Amino acid sequence: MDILIKAAQLILSLSILVVLHEFGHFLPAKWFKTKVEKFYLFFNPGFSLLKFKKGETEYGVGWLPLGGYVKIAGMIDESMDKEQMKKPAEPWEFRSKPAWQRLIIMIGGVTVNLILGFMLYAMILAVWGRTYLPAENTKYGVFATELMQTQGFQDGDLLLKANGEDLESVNQLNKDLLLKDIHEVTVQRAGVMETILIPEDFGQMMVDSGVKSAFQVRIPAVIDSVMAGTPADSVGLQKGDSLVRVNDLKSIFFQELAGEINSHPGEEITVGFYRNDVLDSTTVVVSPEGTIGFYPKSPRNFFEYRTIEYGFFEAIPAGFEYTGEVLNNYVISLKFLFSKSGVQQVGSFLTIGDLFAPTWDWHSFWEITAFLSLILAVMNILPIPALDGGHVLFLLYEMISGRPPSEKFLERAQLVGIVILIGLMLLAIGNDAIRFIFN
Repeated sequence: MDILIKAAQLILSLSILVVLHEFGHFLPAKWFKTKVEKFYLFFNPGFSLLKFKKGETEYGVGWLPLGGYVKIAGMIDESMDKEQMKKPAEPWEFRSKPAWQRLIIMIGGVTVNLILGFMLYAMILAVWGRTYLPAENTKYGVFATELMQTQGFQDGDLLLKANGEDLESVNQLNKDLLLKDIHEVTVQRAGVMETILIPEDFGQMMVDSGVKSAFQVRIPAVIDSVMAGTPADSVGLQKGDSLVRVNDLKSIFFQELAGEINSHPGEEITVGFYRNDVLDSTTVVVSPEGTIGFYPKSPRNFFEYRTIEYGFFEAIPAGFEYTGEVLNNYVISLKFLFSKSGVQQVGSFLTIGDLFAPTWDWHSFWEITAFLSLILAVMNILPIPALDGGHVLFLLYEMISGRPPSEKFLERAQLVGIVILIGLMLLAIGNDAIRFIFN
């Protein structure tokens, strides 16, 4: 059921993004009296799930959910319709329009995605505000990953400052360590303040080690729910049980106990827990994946969160600022793609689908959709032939030089771009397959 809910959210999100992106091309094309032959949600090689014609345009839904397209007459695009290009140019074709009009048509999709991302973030702030866990409220400190322990951090450290400035939240520090130049972090350990130095290019170190979050907020191991048919269910563990021991490891914290469980796949372990203030224990066989099948209570059950509320007009500049921050962070993160570790983390729709919550949560859904809209804008504006950015690059060349590239050159460039995109798609799908097979 979790997979179906995630898949439904992914398809709905992509449908919204693709349709609006293509409308960004469709509307200016119509404004400039350019013929649009097809408007499709998803690709339709061989056949379409649904299609109908209204006016001069065929509208449809394809069966391959890898994007969508508008086919504009007189334009060298992924359809590679060379026959049309051999005929004399008609006044209603893309190639007959002034360069500035063609430029507006080409940047329309990216523009819509940027506007959509901003509007969604502004709406989210107006409706839900911004809720976060202040760093000073994480009373149990943090769980430090192995990479952070090699830098001198310890489980239970209370994070206070980064580069001498007070921390807003642990999540913010996780982002900053990856994307910004953080050279020192101040922690409180056993009541004593300590400053830990961070090496240069630490973000690349995180990528190379596969660490997505340097720190997690430590939470007590209190069971929120037990999945049916799992080892935990078979031995009678219940909601509200507080785990305090796994084998010889005594701890009240979920991350430590989960790590011990994970280190014994397929083995029998002893679990100690409190139920109704009574200490008890049981033995359970860990699954081959290294789990026993329960969800812990969320941090919201243990810490005081802070919510910043926005009125309608306050949400507009706040949404614009947040959109700029997300865009900036994503563009900075692209540098990691040029490393071996970064390439290995490229993912396809399995990776994207895993971003969505296993239960339907509109707040989370719109946040992820806004993020994906900005990603779609950035990826489409890259100067790669077959993407909007490639067309824009050639149009700018035409506007500056006063002459367009030859149609033969554009056809070859389009073909090269398609090969590049197919290669990237195969890389992403291959990475997802490897992650799925080898867990």
